[in-house]
Amino acid sequence: MNFVVSASTLLKHLKSIGGVLNSNNTIPILDCFLFEINKDELVLSASDMETTITTSLKVESNETGSIAIPAKTLLDSLANLPEQPISFILDKTKHSIKLKTETGDYNISGQNGDEYPKLPALESQSSIVIKSDVLANAINKTIFATGNDDLRPVMSGVFCQFTEVNSIFVATDAHKLVRYTRNDAKAGASASFIMPKKPLNVLKSLLAGVDDAVKVDFNKTNALFSFGNVNLVCRLIDGKYPNYEAVIPKQNPNKLTVDRSAFLGALKRVSVFSNKATHQIRVKVAGSQLRVSAEDLDFANEGHELLTCTYVGEDMEIGFNSRFLMEMVSNLECDEITIEMSAPNRAGIILPNNKANPAEDILMLVMPVMLNN
Repeated sequence: MNFVVSASTLLKHLKSIGGVLNSNNTIPILDCFLFEINKDELVLSASDMETTITTSLKVESNETGSIAIPAKTLLDSLANLPEQPISFILDKTKHSIKLKTETGDYNISGQNGDEYPKLPALESQSSIVIKSDVLANAINKTIFATGNDDLRPVMSGVFCQFTEVNSIFVATDAHKLVRYTRNDAKAGASASFIMPKKPLNVLKSLLAGVDDAVKVDFNKTNALFSFGNVNLVCRLIDGKYPNYEAVIPKQNPNKLTVDRSAFLGALKRVSVFSNKATHQIRVKVAGSQLRVSAEDLDFANEGHELLTCTYVGEDMEIGFNSRFLMEMVSNLECDEITIEMSAPNRAGIILPNNKANPAEDILMLVMPVMLNN
C-alpha cells in the first residue's frame, strides 16, 4: 500500500477528526487513526467506540489496503514538517509504515487495519436534512447548559426534536435550561433523540466554515451526520428526556429590560466579590434602577453596581448563581435582553429583546438561589 499525499492537507484532515480520540484507552488500537486506501482515495477514521468519524481526500496511488497508525506519533511528526509531498510505504507483514520526505525517512509501527472499529450500519433509520449553520448555531446555543451528572445521563446531552413545523434543541442541568427553536428547519415527520456532548463538540468544530447541508440519519441507538466528505456516527443517549415545558413558568408579570453588554460587564465585575462556594449575586430592581450586588461574609468582601433599566412590575430582589447568569447572557447575540420573573423563589426567564434572525427563537431559564438576608 503506497501513496503520496500533501503533508499540510493530511495534517488538516487528521486534526479535524482527532478530537474524538481519548487520551486513555483500554483498547490500544483506539490510540490510532485508520488509513484505508482505495486507488486515489484515502479514507481516514478515528473512533472511541461510542463515536466514529471518517473523512476522505484524494492522493496519488493505484493500490488498496489499510493500516492503523498511532495518532500522537503521526500528528507530532506531521506538525514539524514543512509543506511537501510525503510518500507512505506500507509493510503488510509487520504492519508498519515508512514516511519518505524530501530530507528523511521515518518508520512508524502500526497495527492491523482490519481490527479497527468500523462505522455501524444504521437499520430502519429516519432521515432529515438541516442547514449546517442552523445545526452549528443550535449546538453553540445549547451545549453549555448540558449537565455532567452520571446518575442522570439524559441531561448530559442535547435533546433534538424535529417536527413538520420546526426544530427544537433543548439542554438542561436542572439549574439552567436553554430551548433553541428554528422555524426554518422542518422535518417530514416528527422525530427526536438525545445527542451526547462529546460528539456535539466535535461536530461543532467540523461544521465551522461549512456551507453544505447536513443529512442526519438516525434510529433508536445511533445517529449519522453526513456532509461534504465527512461522516460522523455516534451512539445516542438512551432514555426519556424530562418534560422541559413543564418547568418553564408561563405567568411572569415582572419584566426587566436592560442593555446586555452593560449587564454582563456588571455581572463579571461584581461576581469577583461573591462567595466562592455559592457564586451568589443579588439582583434588586425598583423603578428604572437595577442594583447588582454580591458579598463574601467569610472575607468581608462586597461589591455592587447600579444600572438603568426599563421595568414593569413590583419591586423585587432575587438571587442567582453568577456563573450561570454570565454563561447565559454571554451566549445571546443582541443589544438588549428581557428578564421575566414571577417571584424570588421561581425561575427567571431570559430572552433576547431583538432577534437577529426572525426564524430563530431562544429561551433561557435560570433557577434562583435562596438569599441570606
